[in-house]
Amino acid sequence: MSNDKRKKTGGIQMIQGSLWKNIFLFSVPLMFSQVLEVMFNLSDVAVVGRFADYRALGSVGSTTLLVTLFTGFLIGMGSGVNVQTALGLGAGDEKAVDRTIHTSFLLCAFIGLLAGGICFFFADGMLTLMNTKEELIDGAILYLRIYAFGMPAMGIYNFGNGVMSASGDTKHPLLYLAIAGVINVILNLFFVIRCHMAAEGVALASAISQYLSAILILIHLMYRNEACKFRFARLRLSMDAAQNVLFIGIPAGIQNAIFAIANIFVQVGVNTFDAVTVSGNAAATNADSLIFNVMYAFYTGCTSFMGQNRGAGQRKRVLKSYFISLFYSSVAGALLGSLLFVFGRQFLGLFATERAVIDVGMQRIRIMCFSYAISAFMDCSIAASRGLGKSVAPTIIVILGSCVFRITWIYTIFAYFHTIPSLYLLYFFSWTITSAAEILYFVHTYRKMVREHQL
Repeated sequence: MSNDKRKKTGGIQMIQGSLWKNIFLFSVPLMFSQVLEVMFNLSDVAVVGRFADYRALGSVGSTTLLVTLFTGFLIGMGSGVNVQTALGLGAGDEKAVDRTIHTSFLLCAFIGLLAGGICFFFADGMLTLMNTKEELIDGAILYLRIYAFGMPAMGIYNFGNGVMSASGDTKHPLLYLAIAGVINVILNLFFVIRCHMAAEGVALASAISQYLSAILILIHLMYRNEACKFRFARLRLSMDAAQNVLFIGIPAGIQNAIFAIANIFVQVGVNTFDAVTVSGNAAATNADSLIFNVMYAFYTGCTSFMGQNRGAGQRKRVLKSYFISLFYSSVAGALLGSLLFVFGRQFLGLFATERAVIDVGMQRIRIMCFSYAISAFMDCSIAASRGLGKSVAPTIIVILGSCVFRITWIYTIFAYFHTIPSLYLLYFFSWTITSAAEILYFVHTYRKMVREHQL
């Protein structure tokens, strides 16, 4: 893509200029975009927590991990779109970019539809397996089934976000998601306060808002005038493009889903305590979503910049993109964790009014706030490996380090002590172990590609 076209679309320069400056400018709008996407669910939790009761809060909170599981998979598919689009743009291959875009739309829409179908038809069974409290499960099932209708739109939005961020444009996805986010909050308040609805009202608001964000991003792509232009008439499944996107997107989606699956076992542990503890955990877990998505913006920046510079054959900028993104993401995790430690009660007050619920939430926050920075070394190294076109091995490492390790911890350490701190400490140790393994894999892969002249 020419420099003139990049300027017209507001794109960030990836293969020239200051990486410190450009990665930061690229990531900041994406950061807000990621946070706004999470706010769909968080505003649901906040509204029912403030204007309904702790049971409605617990019902919506009980679905958070399942929502994270499926939306994480859709975000992972967006990563596959991002990597392949960035690689094509960096190499100047507009035909490959066109095939990637129009194939990816079909893939992301289909997977969004599939995820929604699973959530709708198996909501009861999944929530029962998680030992959801009897007093919360009816509201949780209703929320998840209504929320499921928005998942195809979420798949389409993440497709568009992947395409636009690969071209250096992170401002427009932020704008469209901000518009949808405002509508989501307004509808939440309308359905809950005016219509006297609870979990079902906030789920309906989220689904409507997700379709709005998907429509806006599609309209933008249709009016672009360069390689990333989207046309319904060109929709067709290219097997080569599909294979390339799925090779990155499926493992990336599984990686995101693995964290949710592992956390489902954590939720099962939480559910062995009373409903107040479940609600307090649901309120505190919202901090994870916010902080991780701020950090995720730098991981996307890492993958996008490494992908374009790998396509352009600029080896030094490939490695430098990793180190800069790692610095930004770890600092963000440490800073936000510190702020959460200081203002934790005020944060929890956004989602709950009962003192007992806030006290329980603070138990989680006091442990988690010092752990976020550690996770950056794991996730940024995974993003870097993905930028080099490697996604399967990092996913296997995550399965072993974050999923298998956590499940083992729950049935050994937590089973022995059966306290909230003994449950939450598993995050710090699993992130530390997995970070070391992911860094070693990235270093090995990078050196091997240099020796074989693939970089």
